[in-house]
Amino acid sequence: MVDPRLVGHVHALRLGLTDPRFPAAAVPGALTAQPEARPVLVRALGTAADSGGAAAPGTTVTTVTDHTLPGRVAGLLDAEGIPVQRPELGSLVAAVPSDASARAEAESAVAAVDDEAVRLRSAVKSRDGFFTTFFISPYSRYIARWCARRGLTPNQVTTASLLTALIAAGSAATGTRAGFVAAGALLLLSFVLDCTDGQLARYSLQYSTLGAWLDATFDRAKEYAYYAGLALGAARGGDDVWALALGAMVLQTCRHVVDFSFNEANHDAVGNSSPTAALSDRLDSVGWTVWLRRMIVLPIGERWAMIAVLTAATTPRIVFYALLVGCAFAACYTTAGRLLRSLTRRAERTDRAAQALADLADSGPLAQAVAAFGPRLGGSWNAPVTALLAGALMIASALSQPFGSWHTILAAVVYAMFSSMAVSRPLKGTLDWLVPPIFRAAEYCTILILAARSDVPGALPAAFGLVSAVAYHHYDTVYRIRGGTGAPPRWLVRTIGGHEGRTLVVAVLAAVLTRHSAFTTALAVCAAAVALVVLVESIRFWVSSGAPAVHDEGEPA
Repeated sequence: MVDPRLVGHVHALRLGLTDPRFPAAAVPGALTAQPEARPVLVRALGTAADSGGAAAPGTTVTTVTDHTLPGRVAGLLDAEGIPVQRPELGSLVAAVPSDASARAEAESAVAAVDDEAVRLRSAVKSRDGFFTTFFISPYSRYIARWCARRGLTPNQVTTASLLTALIAAGSAATGTRAGFVAAGALLLLSFVLDCTDGQLARYSLQYSTLGAWLDATFDRAKEYAYYAGLALGAARGGDDVWALALGAMVLQTCRHVVDFSFNEANHDAVGNSSPTAALSDRLDSVGWTVWLRRMIVLPIGERWAMIAVLTAATTPRIVFYALLVGCAFAACYTTAGRLLRSLTRRAERTDRAAQALADLADSGPLAQAVAAFGPRLGGSWNAPVTALLAGALMIASALSQPFGSWHTILAAVVYAMFSSMAVSRPLKGTLDWLVPPIFRAAEYCTILILAARSDVPGALPAAFGLVSAVAYHHYDTVYRIRGGTGAPPRWLVRTIGGHEGRTLVVAVLAAVLTRHSAFTTALAVCAAAVALVVLVESIRFWVSSGAPAVHDEGEPA
């Protein structure tokens, strides 16, 4: 619905009428409703026609200043429980002038602002890393506009970015200097396209559930495939760096889980404030500290730039050393900040947050059985402390016991029991957000250590595949929770065993198939089985009409 008297920028209308992520949206003088809101829209139109826009007796209408018919109907939709998105227009104009002088004033305001320039600026994330902001976005936004004018979709650009990264990984796998140089250049090109797809989506307001899934998963697929390409290239030159490649993937994934877990724990916390957060806000008011803090966490732009340059100029081993050092420092910095915030804030966490942490923990049938019938821990710190002790015991056993020792299996059983006790009650404690990342570190590091100590040819590449498949499942869980649809179905978690079940299986395989090539085969079969199950279910979910549109607009990955 558009009032015929409306004066404004075309992009103001785009923002109000063409964004598919909301059931209803409005700007002054215009309103749109998606199919799920249209039955209520019909009733609202009837009410507006019968009462001249006044609410029916007993209802409360959200206060609005737009007294046009679209504005009154938008208020009635709000009253009926349909939230109406009202985008911030900033310098853009959308107005319904009441007389000739007001119309002239509105037309003058429209002429004073170039809405195409605003549209280009708004296509770029408001919060991005230093490298992306100053070395990519100044020109990638124009690539996004070029794509939009030629009818290209964000999904097509996302796919092009993935293909470019895979070609970069293939170039790195050649093991030649020319291949490494080409790989570095192609990785940077892939990142440019990766920025372009989001900017294209914001420029043309093309959001979709499939695009959400592609955007959420392809970044990880590109980066980890590139790690594998570097490891293959190093192996061609006689340098085995598969352990470093797997270690880099484990560290990077655990970093992300810390971020996801902390954010979900505090997503809707009551009384969510702390002196540490206040200090962070004050530092954000000083320009140079903002960029320094964004660079310290080594976001995707800085990380990929470092990888690309070092690939072209040095060796894969040096690339992984730099990556491990940089990511370890970033992980310590961000985790320390989150710990300080948690210890100094007084927040009451909700049932939703506790359920999200339980879903992120990824406990399988063994852990659920022990949690249901075993002892329940009390105290606000017992869950993370128990999880930490269990994870430390598992990793220490894998490191200290001879490869194939049955003591490692015993440690895996103890790990399963104690990790189950850690999630036996709702995770609402101060530091309970640490439980999921501890479980990730324990499972991934156990697989890495056992594969590295096996001395079996191909064990580390097979372990890389297994961790990749499991990590995909964990990322998929995160983005489903962010979309408000909850974790993957319980049958999926039971089928792939949960973190404690997979850890126990790998420990048993290491004991039964000690120094035997069948250990590599078994790891590869586990990787293929997990990948098949989680990919089929994930694809089914994300291409379904009920999947949420998830767009990561604010956090550098």
